Amino acid sequence: MVKSKMNVLKAICTVVLSTTLLMGCAGGNAADKENITGDNTTGKENTAVETKKLSGEIKIDGSSTVFPISQAMAEEFNAVNKDVKITVGESGTGGGMKKFINKEIDIADASRPMKQDEKDAAAKNGVEFIELKIAFDGLTVVINKENTWATDMTVEELNMMWKEGSTVKKWSDVRAEWPAEEIKFYAPGTASGTFEYFTEAINNKAKSGRAQDVTTSENDNVLVQGVAGDKNGISYFGYAYFEENKSKISAVKINGISPSFETIKDGTYKPLSRPLYIYVTKEALKREEVKEFVKFYLENATEIVPEVKYVGLPEEEYTKQLDLLK
Repeated sequence: MVKSKMNVLKAICTVVLSTTLLMGCAGGNAADKENITGDNTTGKENTAVETKKLSGEIKIDGSSTVFPISQAMAEEFNAVNKDVKITVGESGTGGGMKKFINKEIDIADASRPMKQDEKDAAAKNGVEFIELKIAFDGLTVVINKENTWATDMTVEELNMMWKEGSTVKKWSDVRAEWPAEEIKFYAPGTASGTFEYFTEAINNKAKSGRAQDVTTSENDNVLVQGVAGDKNGISYFGYAYFEENKSKISAVKINGISPSFETIKDGTYKPLSRPLYIYVTKEALKREEVKEFVKFYLENATEIVPEVKYVGLPEEEYTKQLDLLK
């Protein structure tokens, strides 16, 4: 009987011991699995970070119109690539092209296509490049908030005011019923792609425009301040700068059409709608940080371009631009 009880007790102990061991092993395995999973995840994350970890320097310069887009792209890219130093200048499209051709920068911002003489100079200097369209913009003619008369103008009237050798001095020289007050002209500098585009669209000849009595600046913010502080001021610059400052200045309708995201995109705001570009050297694209930045630029354009008040391209257009990088 005792022997039988002993056998039963041994059996119970064996079961309890086995169960304890199994639970211990199971607990250990669970912990080990958790550690392994954590280690593997960490390993994967580290690998991903290491794969994408970039460093180096990217130099961008050119159009003051494109500047806000490239600046925004640089800031977003730097948020995840802190070791890449990106400088973005705004010396005007012409100034940026000179630096680009002389191999001083990696990327040129441009508010017009590269001209043939610039292409020839680039070829002579051994600079191969890719042209990438990144957005649409509408040049906006602006006036002071107190100007209640010149709110809608024709292309012909703008030509009268801005053409080379213009004799227009007062508003009444444009329309007799307008005030006999002297107009104060503010305009982008001659190195600006905006100046070139405007003169070609309004005066039918690029770089042929009013030169006398015009206050010029390559900085669009200076032009904004000039018109905002002068009742008789008038100027023109990219739509984004108007949107940013529309509480201070008013936009002029062209032939009855106001500049807007919709009219710029569908082409009804004419003749002052235009595409914007960046140019990147093929040599620079051999550097991983430049290639990844340009790729980032195009992949995020549909989101970032509208945020800085420009008109984005259709998504399939950005896909085509990305294909060029291949």
